[in-house]
Amino acid sequence: MKLIDQVVRSFKVAKVFRENTDKINAIDFSPSGETLISCSEDDQIVIYDCEKGTQARTVNSKKYGVDLIHFTHAKNTAIHSSTKVDDTIRYLSLHDNKYIRYFPGHTKKVVSLCLSPVEDTFLSGSLDKTLRLWDLRSPNCQGLMHLSGRPVAAYDPEGLIFAAGVNSESIKLYDLRSFDKGPFVTFKLTQEKECDWTGLKFSKDGKTILISTNGSIIRLVDAFHGTPLQTFTGHLNNKGIPIEASFSPDSQFIFSGSTDGRVHVWNADTGYKVCVLNADHPGPVQCVQFNPKYMMLASACTNMAFWLPWIEDT
Repeated sequence: MKLIDQVVRSFKVAKVFRENTDKINAIDFSPSGETLISCSEDDQIVIYDCEKGTQARTVNSKKYGVDLIHFTHAKNTAIHSSTKVDDTIRYLSLHDNKYIRYFPGHTKKVVSLCLSPVEDTFLSGSLDKTLRLWDLRSPNCQGLMHLSGRPVAAYDPEGLIFAAGVNSESIKLYDLRSFDKGPFVTFKLTQEKECDWTGLKFSKDGKTILISTNGSIIRLVDAFHGTPLQTFTGHLNNKGIPIEASFSPDSQFIFSGSTDGRVHVWNADTGYKVCVLNADHPGPVQCVQFNPKYMMLASACTNMAFWLPWIEDT
């Protein structure tokens, strides 16, 4: 089945999970699309089986709290930031709930965490105005960039470059092999007046960068020239929370949560609103991602919803 407007509009909630007692603050699909991991402000990490549509298991992180969770390339492992004790990043073995390694260094809250698509390195950005590069095999920071403001970061799909969004006004591109030389290009955009940038994502084809915010605006820019391509609006964010925006795997559609509990969808090329999907989310939808391999969507407030298209495949 190909993802076209008609299919996107047909998406309906197939399953709702009500395991969490507080809001889900981050979700991540495994590269195979078979599992989904989530973390919540109730200090729970929940792992879902996407093929069966079931909850596989729950791991608690009561001591350090948990945010910005990501699967790593090894099976049954994840990294996450902490919400208690300190701002250390933690590498967790999920099957026995034991920490493999700690990554200390940040002195304020970590607000951006992303894993290389091709190797065991990851980037973290913090309110301490630094961006750090790490290797999962070593607790020592591999690279440190001092920036002028709050950073958000993302790897490109090939894992050769990374983008750093700084101060909600500029995107700096670095070559991973020579990041210590500084960015090889900087795109200056108009500084956001009403909100902060809270997330960056490259499209799967590497051509565009999606900027999500803690306001009711999402931006799409050209990854090669920094030209603004689209501004997506119409979704509600009146709570100042970092609402996630995501691409479909074919880079054609943009999905975003909303504080009114709905999911908004736009066409990435033209910017028009394709539809608003009504979920029975009782709270703000902070997390939305499309499965990288299967035709399913996940959205989360306190509840987790799995969406499937309800259309005859002709």
